[in-house]
Amino acid sequence: MSLTLIPITVTMRKTANPHDQLMQISKKLMKQLNISDSKNISIEIGKTSIIMNIQPIDIPANEIILPENVMSNFRLPVQNYRFLASFQPDSQTLKLGPVVGLLTNFYLKENDEPNFRSVHKFCEELHHVISGNGGFFYVFSYENFLTKGYYFQEEKWISVEPPLPDVIYNRIHSRILEKKISFQEFRQDLELLMIPLFNDRFLSKWEVYDQIHNESPLKKAIPETKIFSTENLIELAQKYETLFIKPIHGSQGKNIIKLIRVNENRFTYRASLTGCHEQPETYYSLEDIYKHLKPILQNRIYIVQQGIPFITKDFRTMDFRVLCHKKHPLMWDITSIVARIGADQEFVSNLARGGTLIRPLDALRTCFDAKQGKKVLSEIKDLALKIAASISSQTHGMFGELGIDIGVDIDGKPWLIEVNSKPSKSFEENQEKIRPSAKAIVRFCTTLVFDLNLEGEVG
Repeated sequence: MSLTLIPITVTMRKTANPHDQLMQISKKLMKQLNISDSKNISIEIGKTSIIMNIQPIDIPANEIILPENVMSNFRLPVQNYRFLASFQPDSQTLKLGPVVGLLTNFYLKENDEPNFRSVHKFCEELHHVISGNGGFFYVFSYENFLTKGYYFQEEKWISVEPPLPDVIYNRIHSRILEKKISFQEFRQDLELLMIPLFNDRFLSKWEVYDQIHNESPLKKAIPETKIFSTENLIELAQKYETLFIKPIHGSQGKNIIKLIRVNENRFTYRASLTGCHEQPETYYSLEDIYKHLKPILQNRIYIVQQGIPFITKDFRTMDFRVLCHKKHPLMWDITSIVARIGADQEFVSNLARGGTLIRPLDALRTCFDAKQGKKVLSEIKDLALKIAASISSQTHGMFGELGIDIGVDIDGKPWLIEVNSKPSKSFEENQEKIRPSAKAIVRFCTTLVFDLNLEGEVG
């Protein structure tokens, strides 16, 4: 629905009565919110509602005064707040928020201040955007859901018994952890509490390929891919000069093998295996390649994929990371796009393996003229948005953020490389200020909480 949110200030007043349920509200604010002269309404913060008596008074516009004990009942630290507000006349409910929880796994330092690992700085940015726009943000682990979380105040993270959040942003670092029975039980609790969670989970490379391969408009934008086996390796090796063998649950360019056909019966390979040194260039038969790789793959599920001759910069690998965010439940938007240039001697472009970032048009102009470069960039963006829409509409679970990696061949055609449901926050641009991705996340959370389509930018 179309709804205007009103930024308000909530201030505290001390009271000797522990059962004080009186809300004092600006007369002008009552009029703005279309609150009638009823004696009481329900106030909802997060997933908690409390019925309050109303007292209209002459105070600055957009201000509400609550007794301290009520804020404690909402499980919020006793302090002044800035919130976004909307009033639902049918239920006589004043909704204040949003209350956003970020879910991750982390450890505590010796002084008990948490370290949220690769999303630590991003959590600070989310706090600043949410507190600036209106709302409350905290970080928690699923083991301590509703018993212990951390909110940011005076440049440090402070523990709190947190409120029931309106929405949860999933930034768990571990695929293994997401598969635990205890985590599945936590997910069931969220369903009972009707708390939406995004990004739902890690995506597997095979899941993404299988889905997009079945959609005819996108089918031609993904390299031919099969589950790794002797038969599939032989079949694709006879069709293509280069193959990539990738773990279906991999990230950061780790544990990828590049297989190159030297002549009709001889192959060589390179690997980005963890703890593996550069291999000397040795030539193998395909049967020997399979025998050699099988123990390296350690019985994990891999895919074998057609290698595309992508454009390069100074003979170094190049691809494009497109960061997409949901604007509202039916529309995706591109928040940022960068070109990633692989380190010397690396066949993957990931920054975790020494890659660097440059502007996408600058990268494209090293291979195409200005006009074609702009055309290719437009096609990259169009493909990314179509892939994001496909993933979110066809895949189980809710996704609000996707990192989509795209390569471009020598003819200027974009190809999907990979889709990341937990895109890295360690290597984005503009790290000296709040990144657009933080604002986009807050925008999506606000849209979910207030069930509206926001026309202007949050933050």
